[in-house]
Amino acid sequence: MFVMHRCCFWLVVWSLALPCTAWAETATVMFQISAGDASRRESLVRVPLSKPFPANSQVWISGVADQRLPGQVVAPSPGEESLAKSWLVFIVPELSAGESREGSAVIETEIQSPERAFRWKTATPGQTELHWEERPVLRYMHAPLDESTPEKRGETYKPYHHVFDPQGKMLLTKGAGGLFPHHRGLFFGFNRISYGAGMAADTWHCNKGEHQSHEGFEREEAGPVLGRHVGRVAWHGRDGQVFVDELRELTAWNTSRGVLLELASRLTTRVGRVMLDGDPQHAGFQFRATQQVPDKTASQTYYLRPDGRGVPGQFRNWPDNRDHINLPWHALSFVVDDQRYTACFLDRPQNPKEARFSERDYGRFGSYFEYELTPQRPLDVRYRFWLQAGEMQESQVAALAADFVQPIQVTLRP
Repeated sequence: MFVMHRCCFWLVVWSLALPCTAWAETATVMFQISAGDASRRESLVRVPLSKPFPANSQVWISGVADQRLPGQVVAPSPGEESLAKSWLVFIVPELSAGESREGSAVIETEIQSPERAFRWKTATPGQTELHWEERPVLRYMHAPLDESTPEKRGETYKPYHHVFDPQGKMLLTKGAGGLFPHHRGLFFGFNRISYGAGMAADTWHCNKGEHQSHEGFEREEAGPVLGRHVGRVAWHGRDGQVFVDELRELTAWNTSRGVLLELASRLTTRVGRVMLDGDPQHAGFQFRATQQVPDKTASQTYYLRPDGRGVPGQFRNWPDNRDHINLPWHALSFVVDDQRYTACFLDRPQNPKEARFSERDYGRFGSYFEYELTPQRPLDVRYRFWLQAGEMQESQVAALAADFVQPIQVTLRP
């Protein structure tokens, strides 16, 4: 979100230089950032721009911190195309509650990519990894459907994202196989879908011919602030035909304290009305921890909720717990290789409600909702996900959630 006063307009100062092969362009953008009622630490700032810029533009931010900060220009996310032609993004190290600062950004086009930046790599067909310098952050699993054997089909019937630990040394998410093989990584789907004349589909278990297929990348972005890609995902019914198209965006931000991810998804129908439904264990946006958790450490799993810290062995699930709904945030504390981690699920009011939550000791948690998808009513959702080593307090997770729902305000200046 951003704030613009009626009396304010923004001025971009253009300077043109002619290198040996092409015109280079420099733009200066002036703005003010305001913390609002909350103190901010390593908070994301998004400045709307009225024109697109090349993805390899170099951006430097001045005035909002003691030192010059790197910035990045990115395309709008799915569902945000009407808000800006592009976005200037950066991370402000610290901003006190009630504090405002005047800043400026210099955007230079035709510049080589910075040395310290995210990079997308494809070392294995069907697997695309995001690295911060040499440290792996994400692994996108998107091999084509392989129906040569039941095992191969189980490995390839839906794309999903693996998440590495904050040091990039191991995967903290589960892939195919193991306990409940249909749960894996960061995933989005529904197990009770209906459409057309008695058609039904389950894009979670995918055991009656249904599947999700990666159809290519809409775009990939990588720079000093974030790494992001938008994949085109087709949802196939039991007859193999596509009934829903999805743009699934996954973003990783450059933060020093942990792994900060954001999922944005837009669903559009090909077949008229589609009813998305499910149950708390097999629908919506969910995280599944590595198989090491059920194998070795499930007894040490607990959940952190807005009303306090739970204890191992006691878990809440809708509908047994009817008030386990519409949580602003939800956090899982789990142990892998004698190291405790905390994974945080951050929702926002704009996502569909009622959001019904689920939690299990083997490290799967998340929420789902019911939604009627029509040609006039696509589905847009956005979630944020935080992963760090060690335990967290309720106030720390609540601060992350507030930063998501009420981001730093930006006013463009003349």
